[in-house]
Amino acid sequence: MAKRKGGSRQRQLIPFSMRPTIPIDENHRLVVLAEEIDWTDLLGVVETIRLSKVKSAAGRPPHLRALVGALLLRATRRQTYRETEDLIRYYAPARYLCGLTETDWTPDHNTLFDFETLLGEEGVRQINEYAVKWAVAEKLADPSVAVGDTTAQEAAVPYPNEMGLMAAFVASVGAASKRGSRALQEFAKDAVEHFDAARKAVREYRLFAKTKTKRLAVMATMMEAVGRVQRLLARAIATANQQRVRLTRSRKVAQARVLELYQTMKKLLPQIAYWHRTGYVAKNKIISVHIPELYSIVRGKIAKPVEFGLSWGITRLRGGYLLAKLATHRHELHDKRFAVRSVDDCIALFGTAPTAYAYDRGGHSEDNVATMKKKGVRHVGLAPQGNAPWAVSERMRNVLVRERALIEAGIGTIKNARYGFNRPPVRSARAMGMCGQRAVLGFNLNKLARELAARKEVVLVG
Repeated sequence: MAKRKGGSRQRQLIPFSMRPTIPIDENHRLVVLAEEIDWTDLLGVVETIRLSKVKSAAGRPPHLRALVGALLLRATRRQTYRETEDLIRYYAPARYLCGLTETDWTPDHNTLFDFETLLGEEGVRQINEYAVKWAVAEKLADPSVAVGDTTAQEAAVPYPNEMGLMAAFVASVGAASKRGSRALQEFAKDAVEHFDAARKAVREYRLFAKTKTKRLAVMATMMEAVGRVQRLLARAIATANQQRVRLTRSRKVAQARVLELYQTMKKLLPQIAYWHRTGYVAKNKIISVHIPELYSIVRGKIAKPVEFGLSWGITRLRGGYLLAKLATHRHELHDKRFAVRSVDDCIALFGTAPTAYAYDRGGHSEDNVATMKKKGVRHVGLAPQGNAPWAVSERMRNVLVRERALIEAGIGTIKNARYGFNRPPVRSARAMGMCGQRAVLGFNLNKLARELAARKEVVLVG
């Protein structure tokens, strides 16, 4: 007699149930959050954000309770959209957080993605500000003492070099053109010879170009091939714009992608030519074909002098809760500017300036000290440059130096793999901003859950 595959060879009289019933621990981290959150207020905040983004409120209302719960779940533990869907479907505490314990329905990964995309960086920032205000209301955070600092959010891009950027352009534009309109498909056929020349140049550069002279010669060949591709692509785009052909959604996406690549290389190719000619990096150099908004950030660290990504400003309240601000361009959150901007953000959020504020010597200037005092900051603890005196007493200086040191721990925590602030697996600056705010939100929510549980002398699980 052949053996049965899998399971027990002894059949059961009553098979195991496929719908197990188990209790959920009251001290589980997600359960504590679900019980402590004022869902009426939070859903009101999210609904206001949603209505400001959509064109019309017509149609079936979304399952906001479940979608907001899924966002909080993704914030507290880094995971993909498909993993989040799986957790909500089968993990009881996650289902409780989303308010779905009395139903079989589960939002799919596409719905979760669309909801977070709708909120964007600004929407997630407002939810994080709600969490910080909640911490202040619970007396777990003190906005009268604040500290500021800037940091870099690294992007998930390879180290930028000229050949790598041109190779990425050729590969991406070739693949996207084949999925675009008929004019772009014709371009992909006409440019095959130039694509092959570019691939051969890349191979030669990586394997056989061992001297500087040889590398520059191969790079010149690659620039010529890319220039020919650009000229053919410009004619194809003009032809596609003249043709009044209805395209499917996928072809529209591909055509938009090709146009973005063309515009990016239109700016990048002269920058590469400048470097090839002079050996100097051009101003505002593009470092990624796929995310042209990225820029290099000089940090001066021994192991990592330059980081490639986006600049952020972080404000820490006494108690450890963080507020995050994404720079709209590379020069917006310079230390001297952000020191004052951080105080303005506290005033906008809490209605009053912090009594004491600290920043490192990068934010120090006589104008900044005077400006902060006018805004209502009584103790301005900007670390002075050189031998200049502190603007606070010795006792307050020691307090602010200690608070200033603690912000580094908070920044280091959100860059941990658990939250995913650094190198998020996304392909746009907008998505990077959303991931950064979600990491800060997760940090604040986990801290809230721990401290609310400690107040009740409960040990969290999960």
